[in-house]
Amino acid sequence: MRLSALYRYPMKSAAGQLLDSSRVGLLGLQGDRRWMAVDAETGRFLTQRLLAQMTQMNVHWRGEDGVLLTAPNMPELFVAVPTGEDALRGVTVWRDSFRVPDAGDEAAAWVSRFLGRDCRLVYVPEARARQVDSGYGEAGDKVGFADGFPLLLIGQSSLDDLSARVGRELPMLRFRPNLVITGAEPYAEDSWKRIRIGEIEFRVAKGCSRCIMTTLDPATGERSADREPLTTLKTYREREGEVYFGQNLIADGAGELQVGMTVEVLE
Repeated sequence: MRLSALYRYPMKSAAGQLLDSSRVGLLGLQGDRRWMAVDAETGRFLTQRLLAQMTQMNVHWRGEDGVLLTAPNMPELFVAVPTGEDALRGVTVWRDSFRVPDAGDEAAAWVSRFLGRDCRLVYVPEARARQVDSGYGEAGDKVGFADGFPLLLIGQSSLDDLSARVGRELPMLRFRPNLVITGAEPYAEDSWKRIRIGEIEFRVAKGCSRCIMTTLDPATGERSADREPLTTLKTYREREGEVYFGQNLIADGAGELQVGMTVEVLE
């Protein structure tokens, strides 16, 4: 088995970026989901579930300096990583409420104009990351603005099987994984508990429950009229009211990942 693709999503629910290599640390891939748009009044996170046009936002990671925002019919805008403790904003991701630095009025105006509602853009430094659910993680396991876990893995053969069932080829970006694996049987990842890629070991925390976002075309933002692939997934991947596809991971340690690395199942 090999690592066949790496994806980073610098901003939660914005477009993904295909990588050849990436550093992995406490919060997953370097630069992954460290930025987020929130409702300006409530601080609640905003995603493609509500705003399909977020599929058209590109947030280009520029290292520790900041990000470059681009979108159709919008000027480019560089946003520096906020510093200091003087611009903290209360935000909510699902049931987690915490305070993180606000990226300023110019960034907020840009995001608000594109999304058509009053927004703020925020950034999560490692020191302000959330604790992973203690039912699945250990003390000290952290996550930035991802829904619940720092990393998501999907087997390419699992997607190939789903595409065959749906009757059309589905792009991997519909499911927003960080790591894609080739060489395993469909859904083999369901049974893994620990894996190693290169020199890094990962714990497989839990299956990833899927939502309406999988019905959005990541290239256009259009929703599938037939609610695929969620409709088909429900026929064979549903348990206790949740539909699962892919596995959430937690890295034990830090290191470098490169496409082509061998994947070893340890447990």
